[in-house]
Amino acid sequence: MSVVGIVAEYNPFHNGHLYHLNESKRITNSDYSVCIMSGNFTERGEAALVDKWSRAEMAIRNGIDLVIELPLVYSISSAENFAYGSINILDKIGIVDYVSFGSECGDLDILYPISKILCEEPKEYVSLLNHELSRGISYPKAREKALLMYLNDLRKYANVLSGSNNILGIEYLKALIKLNSTLTPMTIKRKGAEHNGKITSNGFASSTAIRKIVRKPATLSKFVPEDTLSILTDKVKHGQIVNGIQSFEKEILYRLRTMSLQEIANLPDVSEGLENSIKNASDSCNNVLDLITLVKSKRYTQTRIQRILLYALLGITKQDIENSKKGIPYIRVLGMTENGKHMLSEIVAKKKLNIITSPKRFMDNSNNKIAKSLLAKDILATNIYTLGYEYESKSNLDYTTPVITM
Repeated sequence: MSVVGIVAEYNPFHNGHLYHLNESKRITNSDYSVCIMSGNFTERGEAALVDKWSRAEMAIRNGIDLVIELPLVYSISSAENFAYGSINILDKIGIVDYVSFGSECGDLDILYPISKILCEEPKEYVSLLNHELSRGISYPKAREKALLMYLNDLRKYANVLSGSNNILGIEYLKALIKLNSTLTPMTIKRKGAEHNGKITSNGFASSTAIRKIVRKPATLSKFVPEDTLSILTDKVKHGQIVNGIQSFEKEILYRLRTMSLQEIANLPDVSEGLENSIKNASDSCNNVLDLITLVKSKRYTQTRIQRILLYALLGITKQDIENSKKGIPYIRVLGMTENGKHMLSEIVAKKKLNIITSPKRFMDNSNNKIAKSLLAKDILATNIYTLGYEYESKSNLDYTTPVITM
């Protein structure tokens, strides 16, 4: 069998995702598909619109055969860690042939040279990067400028690193190189609206735009498949839509105000005394948006600050990030079709991996302390996530919600 792997947040699953999935299957002639999907919190430091099981169901109903949850420590991390964790899982399960991702440029010949430079870090590039960082600008912007100077081909590479999907694509390629993976990469040019664009056209809209119209089913129906519309409509009806990180602002402010400076300094992405700015802002602000405005700067982007706020909310430390890099990640199954069940059987037959279909059974019986610690973060994240519901805010859903099957 031929298997194509996809990394996604499906926040929510829309027509652009369906186009990417169908094109991926067509081009690779794959019989099966597996998706590594973020849980209840996402890479840009946000809360997902709806819970991970609902998004897994959207994926399954629209053609994905097996949905595996990306552990929280990767899913809310930097693009580099997000990509590494995802590709590591796809690589280790041992049955995937291709990894397909969307990009603004749609051209591996453009993305691959950049990923190679970032992996090898030649001296001239590092020197250019350090020079740009010394000017006090953010790391992403400094890296973009250094790469353009090093590559010295503006016609080919201009604006490549301004595309969110291009950046993730480069990180996927870096991960493949670092892991010496045999997965074959492919990229499909994004169709329709930009990743964070508000403009909608030809039945395609960005996830950002769709989240803004989730309570307008007549408009929403133009941009999402029927199954997605049905699930979102039900979630709106039951008050189970989460409106971003602001839904947890009081919890975040409480956490920051009760944390010491050293505890804040021990959060991932906090460096160079940033803990002082965060602490001072948390002591004087009454909402998250004001806090972010006070802390962000040319050097520290809003996305980075939002991720730090989630680290504080969810109790994730720099040590947790280091632990996540040790050993083979666990395989947490969120949903599967009959084809997915067959794939899972193949994985079990080929590899000695921690396959999790029952978190309780795994927590009760496993001796893997690191895996149990990381899974505990996923479980805690769900318990906190449901606090963002309008009502029916139940805890321990990871123990009571079955794997989605079709």
